[in-house]
Parts: sequence; C-alpha cells; structure tokens
Amino acid sequence: MTTTAPLNKACDLILFGTKGDLARRKLLPALYQLEKSGLLHADSKVIGVARDELSLDGYKELVETNLQKFIKEPLDADVLVRLKAKLEYVQVDLTKEEAYKALKQVTDPKKRIPVSYFATAPSLFGNICKGLSIAGLSAEPARVVLEKPIGHDLASSKVINDEVAKYFNECQIYRIDHYLGKETVLNLLALRFANSIFAANWDHNAIDHVQITVAEEVGVEGRWGYYDDAGQMRDMVQNHLLQVLSLIAMEPPARLDADSIRDEKLKVLKALRPINVSNVQEKTVRGQYAGGYVAGTPVPGYLDEEDARPNSKTETFVAIKVDIDNWRWAGVPFYLRTGKRMPKKMSELVICFKPQPHNIFFETYKQLPANKLIIRLQPDEGVEIQIMNKIPGLGESMQLQQTKLDLSFDETFKSQRIADAYERLLLEAMLGNQYLFVRRDEVEQAWKWVDGILDAWKVTNEPPKPYQAGTWGPVSAISLLAREDRNWDE
Repeated sequence: MTTTAPLNKACDLILFGTKGDLARRKLLPALYQLEKSGLLHADSKVIGVARDELSLDGYKELVETNLQKFIKEPLDADVLVRLKAKLEYVQVDLTKEEAYKALKQVTDPKKRIPVSYFATAPSLFGNICKGLSIAGLSAEPARVVLEKPIGHDLASSKVINDEVAKYFNECQIYRIDHYLGKETVLNLLALRFANSIFAANWDHNAIDHVQITVAEEVGVEGRWGYYDDAGQMRDMVQNHLLQVLSLIAMEPPARLDADSIRDEKLKVLKALRPINVSNVQEKTVRGQYAGGYVAGTPVPGYLDEEDARPNSKTETFVAIKVDIDNWRWAGVPFYLRTGKRMPKKMSELVICFKPQPHNIFFETYKQLPANKLIIRLQPDEGVEIQIMNKIPGLGESMQLQQTKLDLSFDETFKSQRIADAYERLLLEAMLGNQYLFVRRDEVEQAWKWVDGILDAWKVTNEPPKPYQAGTWGPVSAISLLAREDRNWDE
C-alpha cells in the first residue's frame, strides 16, 4: 500500500507555479522534510517552473528563504545543501506551447520519471499537459498531480478532465486532496478494519449519527475575488468533506490497493440522497460572517473585506444533513459543517453511538450519555473515546462520570515526527501509489451531488444567514440537529 523506503527510481519533480503560495508554504517545505528523512532518490531533481526570469542561484536563494520562513525548526545545513543540489529552474510562459521545450534541457525521461505538479489555476491544466507532451514528458510512466479545484461544477470539471485525458491516461493522473494525506484520516482505515470493536459496530445498529466539522479561524485572506466565485460549498464540501465522509461510510475494500479503496468510496458518493428544491431548506444552512471577534481580535465582516462587493450572496458557512441510502447507514444522518471566521481552527469527526437501551444506574445517573469516538484531524491530531467510568471511592451507591480515553499522536508517538499531508502525498506520487488520490469518477460524482444543492440555492434565491465572526455559524445550524434532539459536539 505504501512504503517509507527511499525512492527506488529517480524522478524529475516539475513544480509548475513554484513561486506561488502553495509551493512556498507547503510543497518546498515538504520536499525539505523528505530529503531530511532520506526518502528522495539521490539522483532526483526538483525543477521549479514559473514565467519570471530568474537565475538558478536566484531560485536556490528563493527556496532557502522560503524554507527559513515556513519551517519551524532550524534548517539542517547538510540537508539544505543536498536539496539545493537537486534544484533546477526553468522560465516558461504556460500559455505558449513552444516555451515548454526549455524543459528538455534539465529533464531526462529515460533516466528519471517525470512527475509534474500543477500548483496553478485549473484553467492552465490543458495548456500544461499539451506543453509536457511537446517536451516529450507525457509518456508512461510520467505522472501529473492536479491541485483542486477541478472545475466550478460538473460541466467545467469534465472539460478540465477531458483536456488532461488527451495527453495522460487515468493511471498517470493524481488528483490531490490534502485531507487524504493526514495521518488521522489514514488512521480511519486502521480503526475501522483492524479493530473488531469498531468493525462490528460500524452501522445503523450501533451508530446514532455522524458529525464532520472543518472550522477555520481565518477569513478570505485577501482572496476575496477568487473565494466569492467559489464559496464554502465548492471550496470545502465538494472535496475535503465528501472525501472524509466516503472513508467513514465505505464498505470494507477487498484489498488495500488504489482501485479497491476508490471503488468503495465511489459507491458511497452514488448513495448520497439528492438534495434539491424540494428539501434544500430542510437539509442545508448557508451563512455569511459579519463583523465580530476571533481570539479577542476584531475582524471585519465578509462584505467589509478588501475588494468586497456589497451585494454578494456567497456563503462562508455551510451545514448539511446528509442521508446515505444503503443498508449500512439507513436512518443514520451525517451532519457536515464548515465555515470561515469560526471560534477556532478545528477539523474533527465525531461518531456518536446510540445510548444504552436500559440504564441500571438510574438512581445515581438519570440518563446515560452515549459513547463518542472523536477523531481529531487538526490542530492536535489524535483519537478520543468518551465513555462512562466509576468514580473511585467507598459508599453504597455507584457514582459514575464521563471520562475519555485520549490517544494524542504527539504524546503517544513522541519519538516519531508526524508528517505533513503534502510530504506523504508528494512521496506517494513519486512512488506511483494512487490510493490517496481521487479518481475522475469520484470527482464527477461529488460534483453531481453538490450541483443539485447549488442549483436549488439558486432557485430559492435566499441570501445566506448572517453570523457573527467568532461564533459557530447561524442559529439555524443548531436547529438542524436540535429538531431531532441532537447537538453539535464543540
């Protein structure tokens, strides 16, 4: 399924958009950590591509400056020397086909596998694929890694995927969703399928409901124009939340290979009950943050951000009640919630089990709370189980209290560094392992379901409900659960 051994084949890792925010914050630091761990082949190259004129020494200096800025610990001088020795830089105008021929000067597909990372706008994916073909860098085993978003809806997604498919086969295409590289998301597979206590109780017989929350403290961070065209539904639900949901809900795969896992995830996406005009108001909540306080600091509302349009109806918060129409999950709602300007940055999954049907402790504990399995994705990765326990002491009556078994990855695995998601995903792409990447039919099925909601919102034409920055969203998001006597885990 995966390996921590060094690459057995050298790669030319071509970073399109190497001067962009994603490359500077995530990709270059991830490559440094892979080099530090001895996981990059000694003969591999890292080829930065951008349209700006820049010398190789200038690029190396730029890389070092960014590593110093975005890596918390002091840089290891020897690791830095090794990584800088692998660097190349090529100036390419991505809109001009002939410009890609410059890549031939620094690549050698006979000796090193070309792995091209598209950290660019999706509108350029087709141009880049054609350019790679012109440069002789598209034949197998060459690979391309595509960053989200892949399209704005199902139709535009198909256009982008069709353009890429002209030059690369599906087995060469790695559609990235960085949530799939998180340690705790991967641990879902181990929790579910390596532990009988969960495997035997992972369905409608034992589980009451499931919550998935991805909360962000930040606002639009100067990207108002981009974000206003996307909104929280396209930016977070269509990819991150639906991918996590499919891992929670999927049937056990026959094997731990890429297609076996992705086949089961696709079945979940196909089983999502459609949300349309007839039920969108009952099943969804849209919100937009107003001015308020986050961590004690005043912040502007969405419509007061720089470059904002005062009449925007774009949502910055979404809550959805999702039903999965299959035998395993009949009657078990999945509640999704994601938003900007929330009280804290938090991503977690909460599996809420059904309460005990009979309470023999009623004299001292009138109503036993249900057990919960909480999987924290960030910021403190770990797994927590909430259970009932006897309070130590003497006396005639047995006193209970709710306690938790807490597996914090930082505490439990102190001797091991928890790798960033991009480190894992870059390594798997270079190794040729697709199991953590999203297949085309998954992307399109997710868009099909999301488009139904977006179309229904357009028809109803209701503005998003305001919520104060620093809160957990509109009051109606609470009602989404409260009407069935449930509440969000906060």
